[in-house]
Amino acid sequence: MTPPTELRSLELITRLKRAPSEHKGNAGKVLLIGGAPGMAGALILTGSAALHLGAGWTILEMLDPTAAHAMPEQAELMVRLASFNAQEQLKTTAPDVIAIGPGLGFSALARDWLTASLCYPKVPLVIDADALGLIADNPEFLDLLKQRNQVFPGMTVLTPHPGEAAHLLNTIASVIQGDRLTAVLNLVKLTDCIVALKGQHTLVASPLHPAVQCAQGNPGMAVGGMGDILTGTIAAIVAQGIHHNLNLWESSCIGVQLHASAADSLVAQQIGPIGLTPTEVILEMRSLLNKLL
Repeated sequence: MTPPTELRSLELITRLKRAPSEHKGNAGKVLLIGGAPGMAGALILTGSAALHLGAGWTILEMLDPTAAHAMPEQAELMVRLASFNAQEQLKTTAPDVIAIGPGLGFSALARDWLTASLCYPKVPLVIDADALGLIADNPEFLDLLKQRNQVFPGMTVLTPHPGEAAHLLNTIASVIQGDRLTAVLNLVKLTDCIVALKGQHTLVASPLHPAVQCAQGNPGMAVGGMGDILTGTIAAIVAQGIHHNLNLWESSCIGVQLHASAADSLVAQQIGPIGLTPTEVILEMRSLLNKLL
């Protein structure tokens, strides 16, 4: 098996440079779905990443009624209670990008939103966290995912950590970690998706692209919420990429490398690795992205 080449995507960031006349419509409308009771923080972190990485609109479809209200500390986020008619809500919202999974849970409402997202046509879709668990446990969701990729190839990315990858492949995390390259290729084969297998030296592969490996990253990233902000980052970059000549593969690669590079930059400043927070990484990603424009 050919070893993966090193991921080198940050030079693509120059494509995101904005013309003076650009408006929020050019930066894209991102719809984020999740935040079930007790897990709202996951979706809020995802939204914060999308906002700080440049999405024109960031809408949080929150499944937790107690958390579905405006947040004064982050008033730019559009937070609303997830509708019980997911399909109609998606049609009305007309998002440019959908990301689903952070704090989603496994309720009937979560299932309805995953079904609606998988059936929503044409736009890039980022699938993470609990949405991956639902796909692993329910063959009908895997079938819908494959059907989506047949009609809209290259428009869906999965971002599993080793445990979620093991669940999808019906094995255990130690097996995934023992041969991460085989694992990511098997996930691509199973789902027909772009796959970013998170962990030390994140791997990204797709049906059309051989695996690439991120050289950046550090153990300070081993904290809850770090994966959620990657989801928001990818969603924001691909939303802008629609008008800036970046596809979902390129945006996913940028997101992975920018995320890991920001964590390394903070550690170099003696912020971490122990105690490094996702919020700090979000702000460092914004700084790095703007320096690279």
